[in-house]
Amino acid sequence: MTGLPSVGLISHGTSSPTGQVLIEVLAAEVATDLRIRGLADEVMLGHVDVQKPDVDEVIARLPGDRPVVLTPLLLSPGYHVHVDLAEAVSRAEDAGRNVRLAPTLGPDARLAGILADRLPPLREGDEVILAAAGSSDERANESCREMGRLLAAELERPVEVGFLAGGGVLLKDLVEESRGRGSRPVLANYLLAPGFFDDLARKLVAAGGSDSSGILAPPLLAYGGSASAVPPQLVDVVRDRVREGNRAQAQVQARTAASQALNA
Repeated sequence: MTGLPSVGLISHGTSSPTGQVLIEVLAAEVATDLRIRGLADEVMLGHVDVQKPDVDEVIARLPGDRPVVLTPLLLSPGYHVHVDLAEAVSRAEDAGRNVRLAPTLGPDARLAGILADRLPPLREGDEVILAAAGSSDERANESCREMGRLLAAELERPVEVGFLAGGGVLLKDLVEESRGRGSRPVLANYLLAPGFFDDLARKLVAAGGSDSSGILAPPLLAYGGSASAVPPQLVDVVRDRVREGNRAQAQVQARTAASQALNA
């Protein structure tokens, strides 16, 4: 195989038109960054659910004469990583393709910085809650809890972690408990872009009736305000994940070459 690797940027997929556009803008900025830095040849956006192309199609459409680094635009390693993406990699390898899977975007201290920037000015007595999608896979939930610890370090104040689904502590319960203590729950939005879970979180906060009963910050990708729709730190994180995938490929290729040399 020759040339630079190709990169498949794999998002969850969403039916939200705003979310779709923001993910496409992120993918375009990442593609430009990777090409300028000489880290990738072709870059293609795909999805594990809701939208097309799917992961198999992305792999099939990328050049077959060079490695492919699948890079999840996902915040935590749950079912889509351990099952959907892992099975897609296995199918591709069975077909003779060189495909490796990069780590998820989170947890990462740079994401904590973005989350902190998205928050409104905090008042005395506010209680910060990291709002995460949640998963049936405890590895994903623990990754979100680690993100909560990183945000707490960034803000230098306590942060609880609540989930909209899955097996963790429900966000709804944490919000209601905070209100019951007479505090304002301020939700750091640990979602990549507007979509189904962002809508759920907004409905939960809106049920309080006013800002004093809770507020939800924008997700990592969002229009409006003074913050960039695509924070440069997020592009940095994706680039680093691609590099990690490249390193994994190099290590596998080195082991394969060494094994072939021994058996020659």
